[in-house]
Amino acid sequence: MAAARAAPPRRPRLLLPLLVTLLLPAPSDGFGPSAELAFAVEPSDDVAVPGQPVVLGCRVEGTPPVRITWRKNGVELPESTHSSMLANGSLLISRFQLDQGGSPSDEGDYECVAQNRFGLVVSRRARIQAATMSDFHVHPQAAVGEEGGVARFQCQIHGLPKPLITWEKNRVPIDTDNERYTLLPKGVLQITGLRAEDSGIFHCVASNIASVRVSHGARLTVSGAGSGAYKEPAILVGPENLTLTVHQTAVLECVATGNPRPIVSWSRLDGRPIGVEGIQVLGTGNLIISDVTVQHSGVYVCAANRPGTRVRRTAQGRLVVQAPAEFVQHPQSISRPAGTTAMFTCQAQGEPPPHVMWLKNGQVLGPGGHVRLRNNNSTLTISGIGPEDEAIYQCVAENSAGSSQASARLTVLWAEGLPGPPLNVQAVSVSPTEVQVSWDEPLVNTKEIIGYVLHIRKAADPPELEYQEAVSKSTFQHLVSDLEPSTAYSFYIKAYTPRGASSASAPTLASTLGEAPAPPPLSVRVLGGSSLQLLWEPWPRLAQHDGGFKLFYRPASKTAFTGPILLPGTVSSYNLSQLDPTAVYEVKLLAYNQHGDGNATIRFVSLRGASERTALSPPCDCRKEEATDQTSATGIVIGIHIGVTCIIFCVLFLLFGQRGRVLLCKDVENQLSPPQGPRSQRDPGILTLNGAGRGERGQLGRDGKRVDAKELEQLFPSAGAAGQPASRPNPRPTQDPGAHALWEETRLSMLPLQGFGRREEMALEAKAPRTGPAAALPPQEVGPGLLSEGQAPWPSATPAAQPACSGQ
Repeated sequence: MAAARAAPPRRPRLLLPLLVTLLLPAPSDGFGPSAELAFAVEPSDDVAVPGQPVVLGCRVEGTPPVRITWRKNGVELPESTHSSMLANGSLLISRFQLDQGGSPSDEGDYECVAQNRFGLVVSRRARIQAATMSDFHVHPQAAVGEEGGVARFQCQIHGLPKPLITWEKNRVPIDTDNERYTLLPKGVLQITGLRAEDSGIFHCVASNIASVRVSHGARLTVSGAGSGAYKEPAILVGPENLTLTVHQTAVLECVATGNPRPIVSWSRLDGRPIGVEGIQVLGTGNLIISDVTVQHSGVYVCAANRPGTRVRRTAQGRLVVQAPAEFVQHPQSISRPAGTTAMFTCQAQGEPPPHVMWLKNGQVLGPGGHVRLRNNNSTLTISGIGPEDEAIYQCVAENSAGSSQASARLTVLWAEGLPGPPLNVQAVSVSPTEVQVSWDEPLVNTKEIIGYVLHIRKAADPPELEYQEAVSKSTFQHLVSDLEPSTAYSFYIKAYTPRGASSASAPTLASTLGEAPAPPPLSVRVLGGSSLQLLWEPWPRLAQHDGGFKLFYRPASKTAFTGPILLPGTVSSYNLSQLDPTAVYEVKLLAYNQHGDGNATIRFVSLRGASERTALSPPCDCRKEEATDQTSATGIVIGIHIGVTCIIFCVLFLLFGQRGRVLLCKDVENQLSPPQGPRSQRDPGILTLNGAGRGERGQLGRDGKRVDAKELEQLFPSAGAAGQPASRPNPRPTQDPGAHALWEETRLSMLPLQGFGRREEMALEAKAPRTGPAAALPPQEVGPGLLSEGQAPWPSATPAAQPACSGQ
């Protein structure tokens, strides 16, 4: 194979450059690496001396020609004899000056701006300040110390750049090689192991490129040796709170005294180790951390320990290390077809966390229209891109410690021969949930259209929440359904071909029609013999549409309603009082808005059961005593033999002609409307004739009515002895004349249902002659065996079982 390759030596050399040229876009088209406009050198912060020259560096890479300009405080800086641009793009200020005699100051924020045919980029901001030196605002003070003790002098002064502090004794610079003399960068002089020759006058000298200043003199007097008596350890000066930037040096001071001389140690309050790299102790206890990082932030504790004991004193100071913003993910240049979505991502870190903003060709880019910023501005999304979106986008991250920028270019790909945008897009609302959208065919290049795509979103939603529906190429209208009533929607359309999509049509807005509200869920609770409480869910949105609730009620025997009672949409309950305790009431609740009244929710409620239950037993806390009552009722029921129950029923059936309350419930239920509203809002305490399902009504038949032993004795005095026939009770007179006609079809005893389970009730019905609707129910058989104590008498009602009256 080597020989075969060597046979035509020139052909591969000629074809390879040609293939590369054909497969790779030319740099002049903006796709090669050299097309990316970027900064190789950016200007940096600087301090300038008035009257001296200043140079701000700037070097740009990218497809030529590249035009470079400068901005000062956001305004383009014109070239002049005072400031000019060098050949490499840097800015030269020949003579830095402050604001004097009407001429502007050269202090400010400078930016280098580079532009080529693909877009524009802006460098980071560089702050240029004039060198200054203030007067001393803290001068050293005179001090007196004992031989062997400690002396400390301090001075403070501000300047740009930060002044260098040195000390003089008797106008002679201090010998820094003397280990007893410690000079801290912040302007502190410490002298340990004092001697008589240390006495003298000390001056603080501050110098930078702007000036040199000398403080007032401070005298040090060293007295004779101390008494040598024991002295508790004490910290004269502890560490101060410091805020630094990464790579600076932190000096944490700690001066301790005592006899014997205490041992100074350092620790972190959070228990983390201080480490050894870049850490040193200066003098007798000062902690120096060079090249600080964010991990060095924390609270540092200086401790002065008496040797050989646990006696110690502590002082602490907080070190905060800030880090300029830097990128952990740069935005990448992308190419996208027109009409699609472009996304740039840029993530930066720093301390404190940086703020991120975006620039488009050097101008601040905010959210709005088809531009969306998410994730704390770290993600830029541009939907439905067009030629006007082709630009250079910059991510700028900035915090109090500094700023950084990164750029990427968006290239919009546009195929030739694509159809124009659909025309005359119109949207008309046809119902509360439907909008009819129509449009006209594009003007040009329509032969290759394979279909249209309709873009839909709520007008108040961001663009990324839109959804699409495809439409045939021969259809120029589309019915959009499943919309929300009284809501504004935005629509636009694109025509699609095998080579891509057209640009988007002009968007159009349409609002769906409004509609009356749905029936509200309603629950009814009996509060007493003559009071009801109505409960429902509040609808705050009704108030926003001039709506609320309307309440009607009437006795079931009457035709006219009382009402409407108008209630606001924020109300969720209403009490009805002074009602007839012997009547069945119909309650109707509906919601309304500006579009009219919605359908009503209807409930039938019987107050008779609550009145009779109150007469039989005094009020009690049924929730607290529920378990006790259930056990008592169950024990009484299982104590009565099934045979005794049959005998009692037969005797009462022969003696009395009163109608049974069971059939009354059946007849009323057959005449009233079916239950409405969600089942979840019902509970055993809510008494409605038509509001319970079979399972719930069966539960009411077992647990909703209970009777104790005293009540049974009142109704059946001879039932105490098993197997003995019951004496004839006094028949209860009918209190409702209107209901008397309903009871003429059959004659049943007044056997109280609340004391018996469902199966026993059905057994009684099986022995009674059946007429009317009740005759269609098959009889239930009851086993002869007795239930053991504590056993549930009948676990559940069968589907064919007639439900107990929920109004009892």
